[in-house]
Amino acid sequence: MIDSILWALPAIALVFVVTTATLRRAPARGLRRLLVVNGLVILGTLVLASLLLLGAVEPAQAADAGETSGSWAALLGAGIAVAGSAIGAGFAVAYTGAAALAAISEKPEMFGRTLVIVGLAEGIAIYGLVIAIILIGRA
Repeated sequence: MIDSILWALPAIALVFVVTTATLRRAPARGLRRLLVVNGLVILGTLVLASLLLLGAVEPAQAADAGETSGSWAALLGAGIAVAGSAIGAGFAVAYTGAAALAAISEKPEMFGRTLVIVGLAEGIAIYGLVIAIILIGRA
């Protein structure tokens, strides 16, 4: 685990430096380039995931011989559940948080009610984590 993090740190630093340099030179053009690159990465990930799920490509053999062949699908499903719920919770908190701030600025006594609503929107991420834990338990 720690080895993979150590190997990823130089790549993360390189991406950060290139992104910062690109956005400083020409912010509008740099943002478009970043969106295109992110779109290509997402498209490639979706193609790879669909090939794995359709069985066109066999996943790499696990280092542990005792691991079952179906565990990669459960782990992939857990990752999709967490990612989807986190994205959904992000959108929900963004919209409800903005509305809550607007309501609080007009009526400060609405703070408690708005806090509950924003908390309910954050609960979407918890549901994704629960599903991921269930899927990992079955792997």
